[in-house]
Amino acid sequence: MAGGLFIVGVALRDVFQGVIVPRAENTTLRISHYMMRTLWRIWPHLAYRLYRNDERKREDFLSTFAPFHLISLLVVWVAMLVVGWGLFFYGVRDELRPSDIGFGSSVYYAGASLLTLGYGDIVATSTFARIMSLVAASSGLGVVAVVTSFLFAVFGAFQNRETFVVTLGARAGVPPSGLGLLAVHGFAELRDDLAQVFRDGQTWTAHVMESHLAYPVLMMFRSSHDYESWLGTLGTLLDAAVLVMSTLDPADMANSQTQGQARIMYDIGRHLASDFSSYLRFKHVRNGSTVGVERREFELACAHLEKAGYNLREVDTAWKEFSRLRAAYSSHLGALARWLEIPPVQWVG
Repeated sequence: MAGGLFIVGVALRDVFQGVIVPRAENTTLRISHYMMRTLWRIWPHLAYRLYRNDERKREDFLSTFAPFHLISLLVVWVAMLVVGWGLFFYGVRDELRPSDIGFGSSVYYAGASLLTLGYGDIVATSTFARIMSLVAASSGLGVVAVVTSFLFAVFGAFQNRETFVVTLGARAGVPPSGLGLLAVHGFAELRDDLAQVFRDGQTWTAHVMESHLAYPVLMMFRSSHDYESWLGTLGTLLDAAVLVMSTLDPADMANSQTQGQARIMYDIGRHLASDFSSYLRFKHVRNGSTVGVERREFELACAHLEKAGYNLREVDTAWKEFSRLRAAYSSHLGALARWLEIPPVQWVG
């Protein structure tokens, strides 16, 4: 009986912390936490084994992980409740009729109570057993109701996230890049729009930070569009912000508002990358460990920005500042990309 109540308690605690409590840090006995990490260790290996030479099918298979995990989680929670209540009712089988039922029949009665089926072939005869049958039914109804609202919240957050991903793709190219974002606005004479793009990016980043840390399964939802991802969008915004802060001439008054918004974008984006890295407990990932861009690539990016009509700082000064700023987040983004099995992206371009 005690073992059954323990299993029920673990399941209900997991539902409470995984669905209701935002950003629950305690992962002890969190079935959902262990399930996601264990399944994700298997899923990419299975994808590469099945579709070694077909990138599109492999990506489609990887995109099924998050929906599969959500459905599997609901099944596991319900199964734990049925087994847990089955053990409990097996311990008080003397208070049921017929009283000589086995463990299988106890699980059957628990499932019927949990799902409020109530066939009547097994009934509780004592007040205590009747009360606990009602508690079992309430736990089942509660879990289904909470998980249903959880699914709506997850898919709503995913749709909001993807709306900005697609919008930025139109402004920065596909696949998007920080250099592409600045170049498109430069050649189109839309440089004044960059400040608003960074404002929208700040709002989007804050939304991703709060929703994805509250419901980590959102990280596993892949974009439905080719060569786009939420991580690529974050990298694009951060690289564009760093290019603005380090490379554009601060004496040019036309850049002043854009640079202010870029600095805010950089701060919140770096915060998100660091938080995700800490949550996933990446080892050997440190700020300032690598720039991720070579000097020659940076010089080519500067030449392209100059063609797009931007006034730039002296290259050596810009490279030193660019290296310092980008090193604060590049390792975190790289670790996230490897863990999520997102194809490598040259975010600078």
